[in-house]
Amino acid sequence: MSNYSIRDLEHLSGIKAHTLRIWEQRYNIITPKRSDTNIRIYDDEDLKLVLNIALLKDHEYKISEIAKLSADQLSKEVIEISEKKNSYPEQIHALTIAMIDLDEAQFERIMHINNNRFGFEDMMINIIYPFLSRIGILWVTGSIGPAQEHFISNLIRQKLIVAIDSKSPSFTEESKKFVLFLPEGELHELSLLFANFVLRARNHKVIYLGQTLPFDELVYVCESQKPDYIFSAITTTPSQKDAQAYVTRLENKFPDTQILLTGYQVIGQGIETGTHTRIITHINQLIEVAEQKA
Repeated sequence: MSNYSIRDLEHLSGIKAHTLRIWEQRYNIITPKRSDTNIRIYDDEDLKLVLNIALLKDHEYKISEIAKLSADQLSKEVIEISEKKNSYPEQIHALTIAMIDLDEAQFERIMHINNNRFGFEDMMINIIYPFLSRIGILWVTGSIGPAQEHFISNLIRQKLIVAIDSKSPSFTEESKKFVLFLPEGELHELSLLFANFVLRARNHKVIYLGQTLPFDELVYVCESQKPDYIFSAITTTPSQKDAQAYVTRLENKFPDTQILLTGYQVIGQGIETGTHTRIITHINQLIEVAEQKA
C-alpha cells in the first residue's frame, strides 16, 4: 500500500489541497492519518475516495450530496458514469483506479472498450498518455510504489507489443529510417514503444534498440545504418544534471542526423540544442515528423 501527501491527491484528482482540508473539517468525508510531525498521510483507499468524489463533482454533484452517500452508493454512481460516458477523463479515472487496485480484469475491460471506441492510436494519445503524465511525477518522487508502477507499465507494454506486431513492413519512397533507443541505465520504455508503433504505422523503417543501450553501440549502429533520425526518451537516466552533457554528446557525434528527444529529463529543463535536435513535448509532434513529405 502506498502513502500519499495532500499534494499528491491534488495532483491526481485536480481538487485543490485547500478544498480537501475544508471537506475534511466540514463534512468529515475523509480522515487522513497523521505522521509523527502531524503531517496528513493518505492511503490507497483515501486516494480512490477522492478520485471518485472528483468524478462526481465533474458531473455536477454537490459535495453536500456526495457526503451523504455510503461507500457502496458512491461506487455505484461512479461505475454508472464511467460506463455511460465516452469522454477521456472518465476513462483516465477508471484506469487510475485499476492501477491502485492492481485489477488486471478492469484494465483489460477499459482497454477493450476504448480501443473499439477510438482506435489504438487515439486511445494511447488521449487516455494512456495523459494517465501516465498524471502519475509520472509520483513515480519519480516515490509516492506510488514499484508494484503499482510495474503492474500498469507491464500491462500497457504488452498491449503496445501486440499492436507493433500487427504492423507489417510496407516501405515506400517516402519512408525514412529511424533508430530508437534508450540511454544506458534507462528502463522506462513505454514512450519508445509507442514511437515505434507510430512510425511503423506510417510505413517508416525502424531499428529498435530498446532499453539501456551503451553509447558505443549506438555509434556502431548509426555508422553502419545511416539513419535519417535518432529518437530517444530520457525519463530518469541520465539525471537532470547530466542530461545537457548527454544531449551535447549526441549532437557532436551525429551532426548529420536529425535527433528527436523526449522525456522528463529534457522537457522544460532548459536544455540547449543545436539546429538538428528537437525536443518532443507531445506525441503529436512526432506524428508531424512521421507524416512530413520529402
